[in-house]
Amino acid sequence: MVEVIIAITILTIGFLGILGLISSAISLNRTVSDQFIANYLSMEGIEIVKNLIDANVMQDKPWNEGFSNSDFEVNYKSVSLENNSSRRILFDSITGYYNYQEGKQTPFIRTINIALMGADQIKVKSTVKWSGRGGKFETNLESYFFNWRP
Repeated sequence: MVEVIIAITILTIGFLGILGLISSAISLNRTVSDQFIANYLSMEGIEIVKNLIDANVMQDKPWNEGFSNSDFEVNYKSVSLENNSSRRILFDSITGYYNYQEGKQTPFIRTINIALMGADQIKVKSTVKWSGRGGKFETNLESYFFNWRP
């Protein structure tokens, strides 16, 4: 009888250990997933600014028209920079796009900081902040754009 109780105790401890590992793995999976999404949202912010610069050039406007020293929000459909209001990004599960108009609210807030570094240079810093298990997180990407076109 004592042997059976010892065997059940050992099995129970092993089973609880496995459940603890599974719980930790699921938690870490969510954290890594959020970091992955935040990095791509940050990259998307810089790419949208690049697209706005390219649109200015294609329309024969000054390359940096519409840009000023400030914080902005951008959307993949943006045709101009919008003033930052620290809104959470929404995820539209039907289209698979992140936006500010429709969808399920996410924990992510994206801010695009524009710094005019003279007539021929723009510094763009894309920051995505979010709260999740384990605290508050932030990812930052920075890029410089130059007026290299004649």
